[in-house]
Amino acid sequence: MAPRTITRVDLAEAVYRCVGLSRKESAVLVQMVLNELADTLAAGETVKLSSFGSFVVRSKSERIGRNPKTGIEVPITQRRVMVFKPSSVLKARINGQVVADEAD
Repeated sequence: MAPRTITRVDLAEAVYRCVGLSRKESAVLVQMVLNELADTLAAGETVKLSSFGSFVVRSKSERIGRNPKTGIEVPITQRRVMVFKPSSVLKARINGQVVADEAD
């Protein structure tokens, strides 16, 4: 089986099937959720989704890197990066283990 990418349209379709909103309302709802996540992360705050994981913004300081092809040292500017930390529930589910939250 080829790897599959879940798209925004797939999420909207899932909301349409499970919640019963119209397709247009489902697409708007998904977009609103993604915008809220992006705005919160851009402000430097952490987003925690229970039983899924946390999106954390980290600051990386300036450092010296090296071009692996030429060996020339180049400065890498300071920047902010986003890191995803999966919850123990998600880790267990990925590894095929039964999770207490989902057994109900």
